[in-house]
Amino acid sequence: MARPRRKRCVSGLPMVEGFKPVGIPMKELSTVTLLFEEYEAIRLCDYLGLRQEEAAAMMKVSRPTLTRVYEKARRTVATAFAEGKAMIIEGGDYQTEGDWSRCPRCRRAVSGSQHIAKCGLCETSENKKST
Repeated sequence: MARPRRKRCVSGLPMVEGFKPVGIPMKELSTVTLLFEEYEAIRLCDYLGLRQEEAAAMMKVSRPTLTRVYEKARRTVATAFAEGKAMIIEGGDYQTEGDWSRCPRCRRAVSGSQHIAKCGLCETSENKKST
């Protein structure tokens, strides 16, 4: 019997739910899915510039597991770019440190356990528009 799969630790949701090529309506695009743990691997290794050993420790997985997740993430992003596909960021086998949700108005990720009417960014942008 195989050992149960360990959930990957993700620090939080990405700010956006995905990306699409400019100028093409979403209904005309095919999509690829980037899992939350794949997004986290790219964020840690490429955006923050951590070594794979450090990123693996932060995600609470082994370095070979991080390498597999990271390579799959890079293939997914490359496929979206090369083939002009939309990329949706969702799903996977992960856990977060705290509670996260999306603002129902602007769809940005915000931390907190209670349901929110709107995030601080929506409120800030409304205040700037009204002055």
